[in-house]
Amino acid sequence: MSENQPEHRSESRKSDWLTDRLKYLRALKAPSAHQRVLLLLAEKPNRSADEDRKLAVLVRAEKADERVRKARTDVAKLLDAEKTAARKARNHRLIQQGLLFDLAGLEHRGRDELLGALLALAKTDDPTRWEHWQAAGKALLAQKGDAAGKGDSTAELA
Repeated sequence: MSENQPEHRSESRKSDWLTDRLKYLRALKAPSAHQRVLLLLAEKPNRSADEDRKLAVLVRAEKADERVRKARTDVAKLLDAEKTAARKARNHRLIQQGLLFDLAGLEHRGRDELLGALLALAKTDDPTRWEHWQAAGKALLAQKGDAAGKGDSTAELA
């Protein structure tokens, strides 16, 4: 009895899969040629041995198609998740940079003024000036961070 139970469960799962798949295929507006043949053979009451073999091949093909569709869906979800994570990281970075303008008291300046100032800043190659600006920035961030509490001081300023 116990030897037949796993085999019986396996057959039951196959039967359940086929029943569910046939419902799905019947609901399709335009099933493929092999799906139409699968439907015809599965619904035929008295199949010959040759028709049973064809049905088995068609079932294997349909299962393979189902696995391919699932794999494609999984890949699409993975790529979408990566795009979403990259977009969130970019948005976070842009917000943090925007907060720096507020922190520096430049929020009242126009886009053209700020971009012009940044372009001039980008052309500066003097390392001592950069070190001076870095020290001043660190000091202000530390001061604002202490006033706002612990954590990323630019995030706390929002």
